Amino acid sequence: MASHFSLSAVSLITLLSLLAATASSTVIGATYSASTAATYPTPPLPERVASTVTSLGLAALRLDVSDPNLVRAFLYSNTTLLLTIPNALVPPLAANRTNALRWLYAHVVPFFPRTKIAAISVGNDVLESTPEFSQFLLPAIQNVHLALLNLGIRKIAVSTTFSFVNVVTAPFPPSAAQFIDAPLQTVIRPLLQFLRDTNSSFFVNVYPYNLYRLRSEIPIGFPLFQEHPFSFRDDMTTGVGYRNLFDMMVDGVISAMAVAGHENIPLIVTETGWPSSSTDPREVEANPVYAELYIKGLLGHLKSGRGTPLRKEGVAQVYIYELIDKQVRVGRNWGILFANMTNKYKNVDYRSESDSVLGGLGFFKMLVGQFLVFAFLLRGNAAISLL
Repeated sequence: MASHFSLSAVSLITLLSLLAATASSTVIGATYSASTAATYPTPPLPERVASTVTSLGLAALRLDVSDPNLVRAFLYSNTTLLLTIPNALVPPLAANRTNALRWLYAHVVPFFPRTKIAAISVGNDVLESTPEFSQFLLPAIQNVHLALLNLGIRKIAVSTTFSFVNVVTAPFPPSAAQFIDAPLQTVIRPLLQFLRDTNSSFFVNVYPYNLYRLRSEIPIGFPLFQEHPFSFRDDMTTGVGYRNLFDMMVDGVISAMAVAGHENIPLIVTETGWPSSSTDPREVEANPVYAELYIKGLLGHLKSGRGTPLRKEGVAQVYIYELIDKQVRVGRNWGILFANMTNKYKNVDYRSESDSVLGGLGFFKMLVGQFLVFAFLLRGNAAISLL
């Protein structure tokens, strides 16, 4: 009887591990934008931002401007942070490692590890917004990395953020995607080598909304995760039929990295989202119905554990753009919260864990735990055989 119990318990634990392995490991976060906060007469207090992120269940927050007061607000929280160094600092960081140390002393050293800073992006979309700084990008990244090592900090990854439409030639089919040649040779290929050597990730902004607006032949259901009977643009090389535009774009980046010789580097989607409004009357797709469909579809897909056709484990992290709406109605609004920081969408679970397996993996874990405790009380000697 004891051996039978031991075998049954081990079988249950093995099944639990297999179920956990099938659940999505993607960390779900959001971006807090300084430019959006600047539209408020009085920006939200850092403590309110931190408490809101916690109440939403978001596991991570990306700061596109790394305000030390915001970093401080996440002391002793379970939220991991992705910090961003402004583009304007790229040249001085490249010129002198002392400048990198100075930035770290202001934004990281006073808080880490009590604040869970996971990564630093040196610049955001530098190739598009400040292309004249591209030659300084890799030296700046290397200096920040070396400065962290000088400080004895080895658990913060360093990378930079690209925009999909500015670095990938074409997403159709994904297997044919490559990085645009000019930045590939001077920036991306040496960066990929650095990321491999330092066990860091490739950061990219992925906006199906923007690509949909550029490609009129894309049906609206495809970027909104609406799985219709048709399959849009099968990849004849890989034999894969894609169900949504997000996966197509992610696999385009993975294919481009593979062509560049680095297919196994982890991928982090630093921005993705759908605008719920726009002051441009031509953007009829920027509406709350489509935005809610995109957010719910994205979260459901990430939690399904399916990954993408070319990367079954999925992307490492995804940051929804953005946390809150602008205070003034100008341009597009992307927030998952209104300007008063109330929920824009109902019944949305932003937590990273998947509850789809057997009616909820957490509930199943509880049942297994209760079974083991009950069995231990009944047959203590048999329970000891598990040790």
